[in-house]
Amino acid sequence: MERIRRKTRSFNVFEGHAHYTPAVRGMFALLGLLLVGALFGSLVTVLLTLIYGASFATEYGTLVAYPLMFLPPMMYAGFKSRSNAVFEQGYALDSNHFGKFGGIVCALMATAAVFAAAFMTDAINAQMPPMPKWLDDALTSMTQGKLWVNLLCVSIFAPLFEEWLCRGMVLRGLLNAKNYDGSARIAPVWAILISALFFAVIHANPWQAIPAFILGCLFGYIYYRTGSLKLTMLMHCVNNTFAVICGQIDSLKEMDNWLDVLPGRQYWVLFAACALLLILIVRAFGKIPVQSPAGNCDPVSE
Repeated sequence: MERIRRKTRSFNVFEGHAHYTPAVRGMFALLGLLLVGALFGSLVTVLLTLIYGASFATEYGTLVAYPLMFLPPMMYAGFKSRSNAVFEQGYALDSNHFGKFGGIVCALMATAAVFAAAFMTDAINAQMPPMPKWLDDALTSMTQGKLWVNLLCVSIFAPLFEEWLCRGMVLRGLLNAKNYDGSARIAPVWAILISALFFAVIHANPWQAIPAFILGCLFGYIYYRTGSLKLTMLMHCVNNTFAVICGQIDSLKEMDNWLDVLPGRQYWVLFAACALLLILIVRAFGKIPVQSPAGNCDPVSE
């Protein structure tokens, strides 16, 4: 029975990488492997174009290319975790520290926080110059193409893989990285900021990177407080799904920002309300006690 239990656990992606806690050097290694995966995914897209045509590759290529992009860093993290399991402490990628609120209330608060933060970042996007046409077309295809493809890629793949990488590996690693004397190598606030910057960088353009950094700080703080990767995946899913839904509504398809839809006074009143709501929710999560200065990622043993 014990042998079966261990074999089953080895297929759990949350447990299979628990003993790898990458610091800054490891973060760059993961980024490099992500770029390798992106190149591999691009080659697969080219191959699909040659075999099935450009239209097919444009509509369905992301379904294959996107998961392939994360395959090299996941394989590397799994190898490092297995190697480290004999002599290093592991930390769970997913824990359940929800304090007195409980999981359901935390999920509702996190969802509201995402909507509030996303609306506030819209004010930043409104001040930015127009996107290049090629980028605008690429992002539009992610929200206004085939609905089931968009939902699968943007609402499921992106939250699953990006949260695994940015919070589950990078932030968890930075929070729990230790010096030789056992002291914390990086303070939590810097770990959250660095992981949010990493999240921004992988989006590769300022129109996505700036909102990603802001949302990454929010995701990172909630992960620090709860240790819950499921919760940040939910937040990421809500944010992306809302964008897909807006992209399917005819009256919103040509919208660059919410100022194109809402009168100025209503827009800024809603902005202020979102800011207040976000402050209250962040303060609520701040009441969840942390079990160590590194946050609430549970220690695990082999």
